[in-house]
Amino acid sequence: MSDKIMKSTFLAWVFRMPLIKRWSLMFCHQPENIAEHSHQVAVVAHLLTLIYNKNNPTQVLSAERAATIALYHDQIEIYTGDTVTPIKYHNPELTMEFKKLESTAENLCLQTLPEALREDFKGLLLSEQIDPEYARLVKAADVICAYIKTLNELKQHNYEFEHVKDNLEIKIHTLKEYPEVAYFMDTFIDSCMTSLDKLSTTTHIKQ
Repeated sequence: MSDKIMKSTFLAWVFRMPLIKRWSLMFCHQPENIAEHSHQVAVVAHLLTLIYNKNNPTQVLSAERAATIALYHDQIEIYTGDTVTPIKYHNPELTMEFKKLESTAENLCLQTLPEALREDFKGLLLSEQIDPEYARLVKAADVICAYIKTLNELKQHNYEFEHVKDNLEIKIHTLKEYPEVAYFMDTFIDSCMTSLDKLSTTTHIKQ
Protein backbone atom coordinates (compact mmCIF):
# COMPACT_ATOMS: atom_id res chain seq x y z
CA MET A 1 0.00 0.00 0.00
CA SER A 2 1.11 3.55 -0.65
CA ASP A 3 2.86 5.53 2.09
CA LYS A 4 0.47 8.38 1.32
CA ILE A 5 -2.60 8.08 3.58
CA MET A 6 -5.91 8.93 1.94
CA LYS A 7 -8.74 9.71 4.34
CA SER A 8 -11.81 7.47 3.95
CA THR A 9 -15.45 7.90 4.99
CA PHE A 10 -16.28 4.20 4.57
CA LEU A 11 -16.32 3.32 8.28
CA ALA A 12 -18.16 6.50 9.20
CA TRP A 13 -20.99 5.45 6.87
CA VAL A 14 -21.00 1.90 8.27
CA PHE A 15 -21.34 3.25 11.81
CA ARG A 16 -24.47 5.15 10.73
CA MET A 17 -26.27 1.94 9.79
CA PRO A 18 -28.07 1.76 13.18
CA LEU A 19 -29.83 5.01 12.21
CA ILE A 20 -31.56 3.42 9.20
CA LYS A 21 -34.83 1.83 10.28
CA ARG A 22 -36.38 -1.22 8.61
CA TRP A 23 -40.13 -1.71 8.07
CA SER A 24 -40.40 2.07 7.90
CA LEU A 25 -44.05 2.20 6.84
CA MET A 26 -45.23 -0.41 9.35
CA PHE A 27 -45.89 -0.37 13.06
CA CYS A 28 -43.42 -2.62 14.91
CA HIS A 29 -43.51 -3.76 18.51
CA GLN A 30 -39.73 -4.13 18.31
CA PRO A 31 -38.09 -1.57 16.00
CA GLU A 32 -35.27 -2.89 13.84
CA ASN A 33 -32.40 -1.17 12.06
CA ILE A 34 -30.22 -2.34 9.19
CA ALA A 35 -27.15 -2.85 11.39
CA GLU A 36 -28.79 -5.44 13.63
CA HIS A 37 -30.58 -7.00 10.67
CA SER A 38 -27.27 -7.35 8.80
CA HIS A 39 -25.72 -9.09 11.81
CA GLN A 40 -28.61 -11.56 11.97
CA VAL A 41 -28.41 -12.24 8.22
CA ALA A 42 -24.67 -12.85 8.59
CA VAL A 43 -25.26 -15.43 11.35
CA VAL A 44 -27.92 -17.24 9.31
CA ALA A 45 -25.85 -17.11 6.10
CA HIS A 46 -22.89 -18.59 8.00
CA LEU A 47 -25.06 -21.46 9.28
CA LEU A 48 -26.66 -22.07 5.88
CA THR A 49 -23.24 -22.28 4.24
CA LEU A 50 -21.96 -24.78 6.82
CA ILE A 51 -25.05 -26.92 6.23
CA TYR A 52 -24.59 -26.56 2.46
CA ASN A 53 -21.00 -27.81 2.81
CA LYS A 54 -22.15 -30.91 4.70
CA ASN A 55 -24.38 -31.76 1.73
CA ASN A 56 -21.80 -30.80 -0.90
CA PRO A 57 -18.38 -31.99 0.36
CA THR A 58 -16.86 -31.71 -3.13
CA GLN A 59 -18.02 -28.10 -3.61
CA VAL A 60 -17.18 -26.43 -0.31
CA LEU A 61 -17.94 -22.72 0.12
CA SER A 62 -16.47 -20.33 2.68
CA ALA A 63 -18.96 -19.76 5.49
CA GLU A 64 -16.87 -16.78 6.58
CA ARG A 65 -17.15 -15.18 3.14
CA ALA A 66 -20.91 -15.73 3.12
CA ALA A 67 -21.15 -14.04 6.52
CA THR A 68 -19.02 -11.11 5.34
CA ILE A 69 -21.13 -10.59 2.22
CA ALA A 70 -24.21 -10.65 4.45
CA LEU A 71 -22.74 -8.02 6.77
CA TYR A 72 -22.55 -5.61 3.84
CA HIS A 73 -25.68 -6.71 1.95
CA ASP A 74 -27.79 -3.73 3.09
CA GLN A 75 -25.07 -1.11 3.22
CA ILE A 76 -26.50 0.69 0.19
CA GLU A 77 -29.50 1.62 2.35
CA ILE A 78 -27.27 4.21 4.01
CA TYR A 79 -27.88 6.11 0.76
CA THR A 80 -31.30 4.81 -0.32
CA GLY A 81 -33.04 4.12 2.98
CA ASP A 82 -35.08 0.95 3.51
CA THR A 83 -37.23 0.51 0.42
CA VAL A 84 -40.64 -1.04 1.08
CA THR A 85 -40.92 -4.24 -0.97
CA PRO A 86 -44.47 -3.68 -2.33
CA ILE A 87 -43.40 -0.27 -3.63
CA LYS A 88 -40.11 -1.49 -5.06
CA TYR A 89 -41.83 -4.27 -7.01
CA HIS A 90 -45.05 -2.37 -7.78
CA ASN A 91 -44.37 -2.51 -11.52
CA PRO A 92 -41.44 -3.44 -13.81
CA GLU A 93 -40.53 0.16 -14.63
CA LEU A 94 -40.29 1.14 -10.97
CA THR A 95 -38.31 -1.99 -10.17
CA MET A 96 -35.84 -1.19 -12.95
CA GLU A 97 -35.33 2.33 -11.61
CA PHE A 98 -34.74 1.03 -8.10
CA LYS A 99 -32.19 -1.44 -9.46
CA LYS A 100 -30.35 1.43 -11.15
CA LEU A 101 -30.42 3.39 -7.90
CA GLU A 102 -29.07 0.40 -5.97
CA SER A 103 -26.25 -0.08 -8.47
CA THR A 104 -25.30 3.57 -8.12
CA ALA A 105 -25.38 3.27 -4.32
CA GLU A 106 -23.14 0.17 -4.44
CA ASN A 107 -20.55 2.09 -6.40
CA LEU A 108 -20.82 5.04 -4.02
CA CYS A 109 -20.08 2.68 -1.13
CA LEU A 110 -17.07 1.33 -3.00
CA GLN A 111 -15.74 4.80 -3.78
CA THR A 112 -15.65 5.72 -0.09
CA LEU A 113 -12.87 3.15 0.42
CA PRO A 114 -9.17 3.87 -0.11
CA GLU A 115 -8.29 2.94 -3.67
CA ALA A 116 -5.91 0.23 -2.47
CA LEU A 117 -8.81 -1.65 -0.84
CA ARG A 118 -11.48 -1.29 -3.50
CA GLU A 119 -10.53 -4.41 -5.43
CA ASP A 120 -10.92 -6.47 -2.23
CA PHE A 121 -14.42 -5.11 -1.68
CA LYS A 122 -15.82 -5.43 -5.21
CA GLY A 123 -16.90 -9.03 -4.51
CA LEU A 124 -18.57 -7.91 -1.28
CA LEU A 125 -20.33 -4.70 -2.29
CA LEU A 126 -21.13 -4.99 -6.00
CA SER A 127 -24.04 -7.35 -6.69
CA GLU A 128 -22.86 -8.16 -10.20
CA GLN A 129 -19.50 -9.36 -8.85
CA ILE A 130 -20.80 -11.55 -6.00
CA ASP A 131 -20.59 -15.26 -6.76
CA PRO A 132 -24.14 -16.53 -7.50
CA GLU A 133 -23.99 -19.32 -4.90
CA TYR A 134 -23.03 -16.88 -2.14
CA ALA A 135 -25.68 -14.44 -3.36
CA ARG A 136 -28.30 -17.20 -3.18
CA LEU A 137 -27.34 -18.19 0.36
CA VAL A 138 -27.31 -14.58 1.58
CA LYS A 139 -30.68 -13.93 -0.05
CA ALA A 140 -32.11 -17.02 1.63
CA ALA A 141 -30.74 -15.79 4.96
CA ASP A 142 -32.29 -12.38 4.35
CA VAL A 143 -35.73 -13.92 3.73
CA ILE A 144 -35.41 -16.19 6.78
CA CYS A 145 -34.54 -13.26 9.05
CA ALA A 146 -37.51 -11.28 7.73
CA TYR A 147 -39.70 -14.32 8.40
CA ILE A 148 -38.47 -14.64 12.00
CA LYS A 149 -39.10 -10.93 12.52
CA THR A 150 -42.63 -11.38 11.15
CA LEU A 151 -43.37 -14.34 13.42
CA ASN A 152 -42.21 -12.36 16.45
CA GLU A 153 -44.41 -9.39 15.52
CA LEU A 154 -47.41 -11.68 15.09
CA LYS A 155 -46.61 -13.28 18.44
CA GLN A 156 -47.18 -9.80 19.90
CA HIS A 157 -50.55 -9.68 18.07
CA ASN A 158 -49.32 -7.17 15.52
CA TYR A 159 -51.63 -8.22 12.72
CA GLU A 160 -50.14 -5.70 10.32
CA PHE A 161 -47.59 -8.43 9.59
CA GLU A 162 -50.16 -11.04 8.51
CA HIS A 163 -49.82 -10.27 4.80
CA VAL A 164 -46.01 -10.17 5.18
CA LYS A 165 -46.09 -13.68 6.65
CA ASP A 166 -48.23 -14.94 3.76
CA ASN A 167 -45.81 -13.51 1.17
CA LEU A 168 -42.71 -14.76 2.97
CA GLU A 169 -44.10 -18.26 3.39
CA ILE A 170 -44.41 -18.50 -0.39
CA LYS A 171 -40.74 -17.55 -0.69
CA ILE A 172 -39.72 -19.93 2.11
CA HIS A 173 -41.61 -22.77 0.42
CA THR A 174 -39.60 -22.20 -2.76
CA LEU A 175 -36.32 -21.86 -0.87
CA LYS A 176 -36.91 -25.15 0.94
CA GLU A 177 -36.16 -26.88 -2.35
CA TYR A 178 -32.56 -26.33 -1.27
CA PRO A 179 -31.58 -28.93 1.39
CA GLU A 180 -29.69 -26.44 3.55
CA VAL A 181 -32.75 -24.19 3.86
CA ALA A 182 -35.10 -27.10 4.62
CA TYR A 183 -32.71 -28.37 7.30
CA PHE A 184 -32.30 -24.88 8.77
CA MET A 185 -36.05 -24.27 8.98
CA ASP A 186 -36.68 -27.65 10.61
CA THR A 187 -33.82 -27.24 13.08
CA PHE A 188 -33.80 -23.62 14.21
CA ILE A 189 -37.08 -21.80 13.60
CA ASP A 190 -39.22 -23.29 16.39
CA SER A 191 -36.77 -22.20 19.08
CA CYS A 192 -36.92 -18.60 17.83
CA MET A 193 -40.54 -18.52 18.99
CA THR A 194 -39.77 -20.03 22.40
CA SER A 195 -39.99 -18.09 25.66
CA LEU A 196 -36.87 -17.22 27.66
CA ASP A 197 -37.87 -19.59 30.48
CA LYS A 198 -38.04 -22.53 28.09
CA LEU A 199 -34.80 -21.55 26.37
CA SER A 200 -33.08 -21.42 29.76
CA THR A 201 -34.06 -24.98 30.69
CA THR A 202 -33.19 -26.86 27.52
CA THR A 203 -30.59 -26.82 24.76
CA HIS A 204 -32.89 -28.54 22.27
CA ILE A 205 -36.56 -28.03 21.50
CA LYS A 206 -38.34 -31.37 21.44
CA GLN A 207 -40.35 -32.08 18.31
